[in-house]
Amino acid sequence: MRALSFLFLIAFTFLTSSAQAVLLGSASRDPNGLRRSVVFIENSVGELCSGALVGPDLVLTAAHCVTDAASYRVVAVNRAFKPQRIRVVALIMHPSFVLGTTPRTQPGVDLAMLRLERRLGPEFLPLDPTLSGRIGLGDPVTIAGYGISNENRRGTARVLRQANLVSLGPIEVANRVQIVADPERLAETSGAGACRGDSGGPILAATQQGYLLYGIVSWSSGALRTSGRTACGGLTAVTPIAEHLGWIRQAASNLIAIDGAWTRR
Repeated sequence: MRALSFLFLIAFTFLTSSAQAVLLGSASRDPNGLRRSVVFIENSVGELCSGALVGPDLVLTAAHCVTDAASYRVVAVNRAFKPQRIRVVALIMHPSFVLGTTPRTQPGVDLAMLRLERRLGPEFLPLDPTLSGRIGLGDPVTIAGYGISNENRRGTARVLRQANLVSLGPIEVANRVQIVADPERLAETSGAGACRGDSGGPILAATQQGYLLYGIVSWSSGALRTSGRTACGGLTAVTPIAEHLGWIRQAASNLIAIDGAWTRR
């Protein structure tokens, strides 16, 4: 495995962007699988992100996904993979998040929580952030999201895909993120990872009891040996959940207390 300092250079040398589908991922078609816990977020100006259900009416995502002056709705798919659209009535960004910066240069924490106008039913399975652990170097993880499957195929979004990645350890860019990548290619050539539409989607650990939520996707980069300009197929940068559980608990409590009127905090 390449030294992390080498990967740190890649993050700055190659084009990076908000991770907006899972590149080289496989479509998730199990009605009892991740469709119960992973959603996507769309707004009235046409932007798309992914998110993790953390309560019957709460979604955890990336803060940079909800900075537009727009209306938002969350889309969950039922057991038949038919979309259910639910209006977002309130949202809270992490207080350290700085508007006007790119995800890679963000000095704050790229997290936001959304409250829906109604609770999702028992066929959905919220992930419990308090059960998350810390991702160690070399740990296998799973990425899931609704973004595009290829940068040249923008019509492929809004399909849930997942892929297996490996942790390459934390780095300090403008803030602290965890880096994950394709376990075979290690960001040298284009491989699996986040792409456009995957920002805010979950990084998970698979256990015998189910999936644990470990982090939220913030940005992605192109691979080292890439001839064209690309922001996918290299590194995927993740905001780790375990480091921000205090804020997650408080945000959930604040949103639950809101009476349902639109609120942005």
